[in-house]
Amino acid sequence: MAVDPLPDKEPVSVASKERGPLIPVILNPFGRFGIQLNNTLGAMAIFLVRAFIQIFHWKQIPEIVNQVYFIGAKSASIVALVGFFTGMVLGLQLYYVMNKFGAVGFLGTAVALSLIRELGPVLAAIMITARAGSAMTAEIGIQRISEQIDALTTMRIDPLGYLISPRIAAALISFPILTAFFDLIGILGGYLSGVVLMGASAGSYLYRVDASVDWIDVRGGFIKSIVFAVLVITICCFQGYFTHMRRDSYGSKSVSLSTTSAVVLSCVMILVSDYVVTSFLL
Repeated sequence: MAVDPLPDKEPVSVASKERGPLIPVILNPFGRFGIQLNNTLGAMAIFLVRAFIQIFHWKQIPEIVNQVYFIGAKSASIVALVGFFTGMVLGLQLYYVMNKFGAVGFLGTAVALSLIRELGPVLAAIMITARAGSAMTAEIGIQRISEQIDALTTMRIDPLGYLISPRIAAALISFPILTAFFDLIGILGGYLSGVVLMGASAGSYLYRVDASVDWIDVRGGFIKSIVFAVLVITICCFQGYFTHMRRDSYGSKSVSLSTTSAVVLSCVMILVSDYVVTSFLL
């Protein structure tokens, strides 16, 4: 009677065959996302460095002045408005809380430190992103799809130095100034709501503002504003500059999607970087 030879390999069950490719199928999207994120971050870093190097040229000064006017001066009104009502809300809410504990005298400390250390840099950066960042992304995106950037390359003009470098320099100048402006208007708003409307002591409020705010608090707010300036200007200009490389749309629709992505991503990165920078400054 013939005996079947032993098989070289053990039989594989149907269940094991089904489980085999399951792990790669689950992990493939995460791997693609990680590679794409790494490539995007690397491209943004190279984009920022190449544009930043070309700031230090005397021919950039007139365009830097124009961009400071566009990013800084034209954003001052919305920053002042938001700062004023933010300070008023802080004055009302903190007065209500501190009155329960008999600590109304520390209202100036709470308002000033909340604005200078946290709310001032964050809200000012978000307002600048909403007004100037979106406009920059749309402007550069239109220049890209209308082939104006390609024309600059044809004329042997570096588009990064001509379009991006002045905006980076202007953002580094404008963000700290607008942050300080936001803080000042916010403290005045807190004075109006806490002292004038709610009846707190004016002398105590102003004394606490002066006594509690140290240079380290102001410096921390300025450091945050500079970090936010670099993030916002890089994201907005990068999205506009590479509008033509979007895979989900083309033409005018790609400009609108790039603008939306720039604003949303900038706001998210402002909040994320705010936590990171705060953890280092504490």
